Amino acid sequence: MLGNLIGGFITILVGTVLMPTVADNVVAAQTGNVTGAASTILGLTTIFYALGIASAGIAVGTQALRAAGLLGM
Repeated sequence: MLGNLIGGFITILVGTVLMPTVADNVVAAQTGNVTGAASTILGLTTIFYALGIASAGIAVGTQALRAAGLLGM
């Protein structure tokens, strides 16, 4: 259980540290010849990245609580 929590914490920490890099690269990619719907979808990449980090944290927390017997099905 403790290993899962530490692994999840490291995953969230690395993900949040890399968030500005992802955002900067998305902006750099949008400055090129990208218009219309492609630019909109490219702009949503940062949001999807943040949602992925959040869902990883929720999954790790849920798994740890389930292993401790505090969360039932």
